[in-house]
Amino acid sequence: MIAGRTFTSRLIVGSGKYSSHAVMAQAHEASGADMVTVAVRRVNISDRSKESLLDYIDTNRMFMLPNTAGCYTADEAIRTARLGREAGLSNWVKLEVIGDERTLFPDNEALIEATKVLVKDGFVVLPYTNDDPIACRKLEDAGAAAVMPLGAPIGSGLGIQNVNNIRIIREFARVPLIVDAGNDLVPVVDRLHVHAADARVALPAQAGDEVPPDESAASCDDDQPILHD
Repeated sequence: MIAGRTFTSRLIVGSGKYSSHAVMAQAHEASGADMVTVAVRRVNISDRSKESLLDYIDTNRMFMLPNTAGCYTADEAIRTARLGREAGLSNWVKLEVIGDERTLFPDNEALIEATKVLVKDGFVVLPYTNDDPIACRKLEDAGAAAVMPLGAPIGSGLGIQNVNNIRIIREFARVPLIVDAGNDLVPVVDRLHVHAADARVALPAQAGDEVPPDESAASCDDDQPILHD
């Protein structure tokens, strides 16, 4: 559950880098996910009569989460989020404020600033941040509905690189934890399991407990992290 809304899958899928919109739709169906991120800047919101990737997202089945990908300042991210809401996409936003063009690491200072503004403006904010427990705590204090620490650099496919930090964030977080970025080929690390083949993540609800990969998409306990690939 995030911001009072219940989801049946702990996997969030994206809408970029597919070979075609049709392939994207097929991947969404196969994933079993019920949330998809959409970059506001990739959507033609000025002329909805033209073909768009939005035409290939089943919004009766999947919740659409606009994101501010490609924004490098707090002001730019705030404007993009508001533009998506005004276009009727959602009042939810995956908030991204990039601090480095090469690594795509987030600018946490600007991210916290933008989170405060957008929360006051009525948005449900899910910020993409690094795996820093302090930054995640400050984002919670700023009103974030969830925190989205990266597992590894965007596009790297390295899987979760700092398991201890993710565990610390999870232990102290008062909001849902979404492991974001670099999760294409997440390895098995200790008792933190990801079955990459069927795009399902299974993490222990408590020390010593495990959720089998085949069951993880059907169970969504509040204290179990979510994976965004």
